[in-house]
Amino acid sequence: MANERASTGVDRKLGERVRARRLEIAMSQERLAELLGVTFQQVQKYEKGANRIAASRLLDIATALGTPVARFYEGLEAGRRGAKSEPRAQDLLARPGVAELVRVFATIESEKVRRRVVELVRAMAGDEA
Repeated sequence: MANERASTGVDRKLGERVRARRLEIAMSQERLAELLGVTFQQVQKYEKGANRIAASRLLDIATALGTPVARFYEGLEAGRRGAKSEPRAQDLLARPGVAELVRVFATIESEKVRRRVVELVRAMAGDEA
């Protein structure tokens, strides 16, 4: 029998979304931990999905991150039923380096240079496939 208290794919997805929102507003794990009254290691465990996030704690997290709780659950139901869906931009921001790449990309003023950067990244992604 599986451990009912073990984290699941949904727990990992919630953690990714917490991380994405935290990065979106440029908040450190230490600052979020301080606001929640926990250690930054506990925040890491939440974000990795290693520890499940209780409903009351998720409300605290949402409040600290200035976002509605519902944002963390958007689109999860379709994923549970096995339906394929495109990843949300917020979910992609949780990946290492993505938020920094977006911030730097946004500073490029030339439309031509931005197009060429996108072409380069597409080519690099194709090489990995």
